[in-house]
Amino acid sequence: MATTTQEPEHLRVTYNDVHNLIRESAKKIAEFKPDMLIAIESTARTFLKNPERKGNIPIHAIGLSLYESLPGMTAEQIGAEVIRTQWLGPESGKILLGRRALIVDEVDDSRKTLHYAVTELKKDVERELALLPESEREAKRTQFAVFVVHNKLKPKLAELPADMPYYAGDEIEDVWLDYPWEAQDIEEHDRLAEEAKAKKSAEAAQQQA
Repeated sequence: MATTTQEPEHLRVTYNDVHNLIRESAKKIAEFKPDMLIAIESTARTFLKNPERKGNIPIHAIGLSLYESLPGMTAEQIGAEVIRTQWLGPESGKILLGRRALIVDEVDDSRKTLHYAVTELKKDVERELALLPESEREAKRTQFAVFVVHNKLKPKLAELPADMPYYAGDEIEDVWLDYPWEAQDIEEHDRLAEEAKAKKSAEAAQQQA
């Protein structure tokens, strides 16, 4: 008997959706007072301006791949192993010392990528701290926090430090997210997103009737 596989539910996210989620989240993130962004995804910078400095908060990008097929990768590595494609440079620990660094990503899915980023960045800091006199280390210790646009409500494959501030723009079910920057036809993407919202609103109205 032939079996059919059901296509996962898609949630099409528009630029306006992301804009509004980050704008609202920035009010909460301001309590952490970040002075540096480490972006796995960099959309948040527009809203997280530091009033004590001119211009935007400095942003540093890191490249991590979990599901992308890269040259030299085996099929077993895709989705199982985080591959570092870009980092802060050979002196990343020095860049981070004493900062309040916000790590930004678009989605917290399995949490493997976020866990890798946090773990490796902390290692970089610890290596630099070890080179300082013991009396100076605590003042130079980096404070990390995490912001994701979407957090999927599903079991995670890794944990983040319990004392690390964690912010999510929205908590969603385990659906397939279609972001606008991935769309080939942005008008069609937005049309389908609005169509899905209208259908959801109509269904909610029927349930209340």
